[in-house]
Amino acid sequence: MFAKKIFDLVLILPAVLILSPIFVFIAIAIKLDSKGSVLFKQKRVGLRGKNFHILKFRTMVMNAESQGAKVTTGGDSRITKLGHFLREYKLDELPQLINVLKGEMSLVGPRPEVPEYVEFYPKEMKKAVLSVLPGMTDRASIEFRNENNLLAGSIDPVRDYREKVLPIKLDYYMKYVKDNTLRGDAKIIGKTLMVLVKSK
Repeated sequence: MFAKKIFDLVLILPAVLILSPIFVFIAIAIKLDSKGSVLFKQKRVGLRGKNFHILKFRTMVMNAESQGAKVTTGGDSRITKLGHFLREYKLDELPQLINVLKGEMSLVGPRPEVPEYVEFYPKEMKKAVLSVLPGMTDRASIEFRNENNLLAGSIDPVRDYREKVLPIKLDYYMKYVKDNTLRGDAKIIGKTLMVLVKSK
């Protein structure tokens, strides 16, 4: 765990300095695009079941969670014009670097879920997945990069996510827990960057 934290810090500290102008630019663009705060905070389940607030650049209208499900589809009317762009290139995820600096997340690890969906984890899987720090990216994130679009045509996206998508994600999470190495983390980071660069 200590080596993993050092690994994260070595990569994150220079990244935050380099990306800080982009943070400012995105923040200004969000304020100009729609009413509301720059950041979106949502309760997620972290290490050993401890809740924390994940940070993202806001990509939806104000009070979006009170207007619909927590699962978002590609055609969701709550997403702002700028929000579509930020989501496409995963720029909305950048504030999670702060979560990593706070020790709530790691660069690589199982993506943290909202408490409602963690309740659907099988008991043994839940114990295993929550035994490691959640991450900004992992193999499931790469595989389901276009998850919003996959659920866009669903009649019941919440049920489809819970019954079709979540079980596959859990398999990826379990594989990560069983083979959790810094070398593996480096490969996932590299693959994530390659996928983002190749984005349209």
